[in-house]
Amino acid sequence: MTTLRQFEYLVTVVDTGSFTRAAELLHVTQPALSHQVRALEKAVGGPLLERLPRAVRPTPMGRAVLPHARAALADAERLRSAARQAAGLAAGELELATVYSVSLGILPPVLREWRAAHPGVRIRLREFAHADELRAAMAAGQADVAVGTPPADWEGPIRELGVEEFVLALPAGDDAWAEGARVPLAALADRDWVHYAPGNGLADLLDAACAAAGFRPRAAVRTEQTAAAPLLAAAGLGPALVPANIVPPGFDGLVRHPGPPVRRPLAAYTRTRPDPLTAAFVELLARRARLLPDHVAGLLSGSARAAPDVAADGFS
Repeated sequence: MTTLRQFEYLVTVVDTGSFTRAAELLHVTQPALSHQVRALEKAVGGPLLERLPRAVRPTPMGRAVLPHARAALADAERLRSAARQAAGLAAGELELATVYSVSLGILPPVLREWRAAHPGVRIRLREFAHADELRAAMAAGQADVAVGTPPADWEGPIRELGVEEFVLALPAGDDAWAEGARVPLAALADRDWVHYAPGNGLADLLDAACAAAGFRPRAAVRTEQTAAAPLLAAAGLGPALVPANIVPPGFDGLVRHPGPPVRRPLAAYTRTRPDPLTAAFVELLARRARLLPDHVAGLLSGSARAAPDVAADGFS
């Protein structure tokens, strides 16, 4: 019969790559740790770890078991957290996972308000470059709630948050388009672009938007850092397609709507029915997300505010 302690031992050995280091972190003897890992291997019917001369790595069976072990440990921690909350304890921890652009734009004001209301609750933030990585992490039990694009074929609860608007960041001298006007993406087909590194979900989004406009964007530079894209565009390296909510205050470039509009839906999702703490965070997130269209309007002219195809509320 497998136990949570055995799962904890397995995960710690894999994460550290060493029985010795894992035993130190877990405050157990190495023989006791090895015994429990062997007991787990016997229970599941095969070796989970390959003992190399200088390291330890999971076997194919170990890689298959590992996500379930992590999920079981995360569920156990959520159970303890829910029990503490039911007992009226103010302390706790909320594990939050998202993609880079969301952690830059949408989350900071939410986390600031959350911290003021729940100072005893710690936030553990996990960030991912791609929505597929985010979904996989959430499925593996690495977070209480994920914030990103709605995942396909997700069996758990999903709370729609709205629609995220994308804008074009351009250098200040690029005044070929009037303030408030939409810039046709096809008109930028001959430009070199500020692109995103392979593996970043925004690279896929930019390629898809440009493909729909009939061209493939040439990269002047590719950045790993989402926050760097508008700054590189303002510096003259090329246009950048960025979420409107990551454009920094005092941005010294130009901000224009692309034509046609580029948007993506956002959602918060969990593996199971959220506990009260997670549900409260998602509710705050949904309230703050309603302000996204106002933020976009603040970046652009009054004529952009009146654009009929800018989503104002996309919540379920």
